[in-house]
Amino acid sequence: MWVLNNVASPVGDPNQRLTSWFLKALISRVSRVCPTPMNLNGNSSPQRRLMTVTELAGYVDLIPWHRFGFCASNSAIFKAIQGYNKVHILDLSITHCMQWPTLIDTLAKRPEGPPSVRISVPSWRPPVPPLLNVSSEEVGQRLGNFAKFKDVPFEFNVIGEQPTVPSSPCISTLECSSLQYDFLLNQVLNPSTLKLEDDEALVINCQNWLRYLPDEQNNGASQEISCRDIFLNRIKDLNPCIITVVDEDSELDVSNLTSRITTCFNYLWIPFDALETFLSKDNSQRIEYEADIGHKIENIIAFEGTQRIERLESGTKFSQRMRNNGFFSVPFCEETISEVKFLLDEHASGWGMKKEDDMLVLTWKGHNSVYATAWVPCGFDD
Repeated sequence: MWVLNNVASPVGDPNQRLTSWFLKALISRVSRVCPTPMNLNGNSSPQRRLMTVTELAGYVDLIPWHRFGFCASNSAIFKAIQGYNKVHILDLSITHCMQWPTLIDTLAKRPEGPPSVRISVPSWRPPVPPLLNVSSEEVGQRLGNFAKFKDVPFEFNVIGEQPTVPSSPCISTLECSSLQYDFLLNQVLNPSTLKLEDDEALVINCQNWLRYLPDEQNNGASQEISCRDIFLNRIKDLNPCIITVVDEDSELDVSNLTSRITTCFNYLWIPFDALETFLSKDNSQRIEYEADIGHKIENIIAFEGTQRIERLESGTKFSQRMRNNGFFSVPFCEETISEVKFLLDEHASGWGMKKEDDMLVLTWKGHNSVYATAWVPCGFDD
């Protein structure tokens, strides 16, 4: 760690900045085992703050990390709901509905006229960036105003009773996963809570969310079943017309610390390197974006057990999990691929896209960064 201290710099090149965050994570891990007055290089971590909606828009537009998934998912959803007059979207995402204005605008231009759109969001989300300074209800009101302007019939619901969180300084990491898991199963993925209708197309959209579900084993009657598998089976029981899943393409849900450090470093250099291409070292947006990644690194490296909530699994591994649980993948059409390419043309030349089986994968200088997939339950009527 003292050697790393001579290499790391919070104001250096991308690798030095990334190393600085890894050093902080290692110090955090050591201090949990053996408190020490170590004072190594680097400034204190910026405090997470609440963004305005305008700032959030700039945050997701900074690099195509989020917009890639929005674009691929919206195109797949638009194709899946053709012929329906009523659409119900259950939105499990961490970006506060930033995905939906584009879809609403596209639906408004549908030749046969727009369907009525109902969006349901959980009343509780993982306590991870980006964080917003307005409530979900206000976000829904703004979406409703936009839909009204586009002449799209619209309804927005915040579903479920927000779980009571015990007072504890460690609650954001210690009990987040189990609380969210129980909340999702018992309140959100509940047909009566969702008020499902027979003549509506149900869409389930998962953007950077499933990694926060615990992957421990639950004792079943005959065998141990993963909590994530139970969650996916509950989704399948709702019989959605499409499930879209977008997440970061890295394997960080491993117990071995050395493997986790190596994989994490070899993956998270991507956003640091991408930001370097167009933002100065002292740019406030860049500093805040990197700090959010730094908090993620700390959780991956410094914590274990239920306190480690950042548990990514790669797109390949997740796709196999979906197939094992009775889902068929839906290939993205050429029109979707063209839309994604058009989006990437607006960003730095290092960004690209490739197909792996039925996945679309966002790449930076040829390295996988984010995957997008679409699924239907086996036996879905249409």
